[in-house]
Amino acid sequence: MAGTNGKQKTVRDMVLSLGLVTLAGLVMYLFIPHDDDKEPNVPRVDYRVELLTARRAAAYPVAAPEGLPQSWKATSVRFDAQEHDTWHLGFHAPDGEYVTVKQSMDKRIPFIEDATQGAEETEATEEIGGRTWIRYTGGRYDALVLAEGDDVKGATTVVAGTGSFEQLATMAKALKTS
Repeated sequence: MAGTNGKQKTVRDMVLSLGLVTLAGLVMYLFIPHDDDKEPNVPRVDYRVELLTARRAAAYPVAAPEGLPQSWKATSVRFDAQEHDTWHLGFHAPDGEYVTVKQSMDKRIPFIEDATQGAEETEATEEIGGRTWIRYTGGRYDALVLAEGDDVKGATTVVAGTGSFEQLATMAKALKTS
């Protein structure tokens, strides 16, 4: 019988420990301040130096927005001359959605697939700034892709993200090239 009492104590101790850990977690959740609705504080980046570098180095006129309201916050920028002169500029839109501009001299279809994260081409187009943009829809991103005849000196231009087509069009309309 002595062995049974020891096992009962061990089980009882485990149940009590589990209860104590659960209670501690509940107390921490209730009394430590947190704001689940608050968007992450993504820092604004200054992309002017990278833009000047890209415009000097790229084999095509690099596009960047001009005249967007201050509520559009640039959050990421990259230019990679080694990877087909690939240009990337990401923005946090006013409502918290993500919108990116990507350009590259890479092969058109694989670049679009990558830039849109696998979005599918639709038959819908939009005329923005005298150019034809093709709509792509996808699970994660929707996109506007500059039609092949409107490509900038062989580069493919994609405006993509979680934002609405209206936001994507706002970005596409704001794009100016060097």
